[in-house]
Amino acid sequence: MRTSMQAIFEVRTSISCFLFISVREHRQTRIQEEDENPMRPTAKDLAEAAGVSLATVDRVLNDRANVSKKAYRLVNDAIERIGFFKNPAAVNLARNKTYRFRFVLPTAGDQYLKELLQRVDEAKEALQSDLTAVEAVQIPISDPHFVAKYLSSIDAATMDGVAIMAPESPQVRDAMGRLLERDIKVVQFLSGQEKLENTDFVGIDNFAAGATAGKIIGRFLRKEPGKIMVVAETMMAQDSIERRLGFDSIINSQFPHLQGLPSLETYGDEKRARAVIQRMLENNGDITAAYVLSAEARIPIAAIGQNDDRGRLTVVVHERTPFTEDALRGEQIDAIIAQDPGHAVRSALRIMRARTDLREPLASQEKIRIEVLLKENL
Repeated sequence: MRTSMQAIFEVRTSISCFLFISVREHRQTRIQEEDENPMRPTAKDLAEAAGVSLATVDRVLNDRANVSKKAYRLVNDAIERIGFFKNPAAVNLARNKTYRFRFVLPTAGDQYLKELLQRVDEAKEALQSDLTAVEAVQIPISDPHFVAKYLSSIDAATMDGVAIMAPESPQVRDAMGRLLERDIKVVQFLSGQEKLENTDFVGIDNFAAGATAGKIIGRFLRKEPGKIMVVAETMMAQDSIERRLGFDSIINSQFPHLQGLPSLETYGDEKRARAVIQRMLENNGDITAAYVLSAEARIPIAAIGQNDDRGRLTVVVHERTPFTEDALRGEQIDAIIAQDPGHAVRSALRIMRARTDLREPLASQEKIRIEVLLKENL
């Protein structure tokens, strides 16, 4: 496992690269704009057009004190008249503004949730010197009314952006929309809300991830006919739905000798997981594989190990955790489909920072890759 200092170094390196790229992009954009409009107005031009001093322009642009209503009106009228461009990032820097970002995560979870919390803590420590305050709040996301009420309580005066990991529901979707109306930037973190416009999503393509699982299981089983047990924590989550759709698309089209059984929901409860998995195995003697499509695989894999007495199944799971690493080395599972939690956290922060500065995020940098891990490449 990596040490805390190594992890912090990674975050600092990522942020440094991000700042370098941002500066380079800003410089390229500025050069292009200057080529297209060589007479772009400066602050000095604005002062002359408004008939005020350069110091007054600076106070107006940066919302400083001691500016008369008349001067404020003159400067803003001149901005419209001469087409002066106000750079939000520069204004924030001049104000010594602290960016305030929050991750809203579940209270219930296992090792993958701990991984996410650790990465948020690493980012929090690494970005303190960059005038960026990062925090994580855990709430019971299984209650959509509670989540909606919590999101409604977030004040734009104290928060610039929120990254939210919550299942699909009309209540949560509407609450996210109200955050946007209050000018709080929203990132759908790992689990998205269908039909929610004007928000960014950070995470893998879950349809493609499910399709990848289907391809791996189909290739591992070759021509052997059989059934595949599919286990989820809940099928209420948009990521679970998309993974199941991707999985079925491959199994049905490329491996017609295999049958994906109806999804089992464990709700993160060990007793329930043992019961539903035991019942499924007892009633389907021709199950040859298992696909755990939820982020937390420990409980389902433990239940499968306790109940499967007919020889080891081909098993594919999601997310790299200490448990899934050990299970892969011990050949309890065959493959892990993973996404880097550190990359996801850093990407969410970069996107919220860019949106706060009224910039477009660098899409290629924020694309989270689907990683396939086998025992041989750990």
